[in-house]
Amino acid sequence: MAQQLADLPYAHLLQPHAGPLRRDARYDTAHFEGVAYEGVEAGGATFMECAFTGVSLTEARLRKARFNEVWVDACRWVATDLAETEWQDATVQAGLLAGISAYGSQLRRLTIRQCKLEAVNLRSAVLRDVVFEDCQLRDVDFGGAKLTDVSFPGSSLEEVRFGGATLKKVDLRGATRLGLPDGHEGLRGAVISSLQLLELAPQFAQALGVQVKDA
Repeated sequence: MAQQLADLPYAHLLQPHAGPLRRDARYDTAHFEGVAYEGVEAGGATFMECAFTGVSLTEARLRKARFNEVWVDACRWVATDLAETEWQDATVQAGLLAGISAYGSQLRRLTIRQCKLEAVNLRSAVLRDVVFEDCQLRDVDFGGAKLTDVSFPGSSLEEVRFGGATLKKVDLRGATRLGLPDGHEGLRGAVISSLQLLELAPQFAQALGVQVKDA
C-alpha cells in the first residue's frame, strides 16, 4: 500500500489541475494541490487515478461523485455533501472530515489512515474491505449501514452508532476506545476482545433490560 504520493503507480502520470470543479465532469490523473474550494457544485463528477494534497473543501456538493484509485492526503473537508458517492481502491490520510454527509455511499477497498472524523453521517452506506487505521471517530453514524471486512486498528471510537447496521467480519479488537452510546444490537457480527466485552458489559445489560446486583 502506498505510503506517499511518489509510491502511487500512476504518480508519473499526474498533471496539476487548474480551475474549478464542475458538475458531472471527468478528471483523470489530475493532481489537486493546495487549493481551497468553497460552495462548489461538482455532483456526479468522476475522479480516476487522481491525487488531492492539502485541499480544502467547505460546504461543497459532490453528491453521487465517483472516486476510483484516488489519493487524499492532508486535506480538510468540512460541511461537505458526499452522499451516495462511490469510493474504490482509495486512500485518505492525515486529514479532517467534519460535518460530512456520506449516507448511502459505497466504500470498497478504502483505507482511512490517521484522520479525524467528526459528525460524519454514513447511514445506509455499504462498506467492504475498509480500514480505519489510527483514526479518531467522534459522532460517526453507521446506522443501517452494511459493513463487511471492516477493521479499526489503533482507532478511537467515541459516540459512534451502529443501530440497525448489518456487520459481517467486522473487527473491533484493535480499537483503543469503544464509546458506543446506543445501538449495541447492531454489533451482531462484530469481533471484540474480552477486555472490550468487560468495558461494554454495563451497556449491554442496560440494552437488554438486565439489572446487575451483587446484593
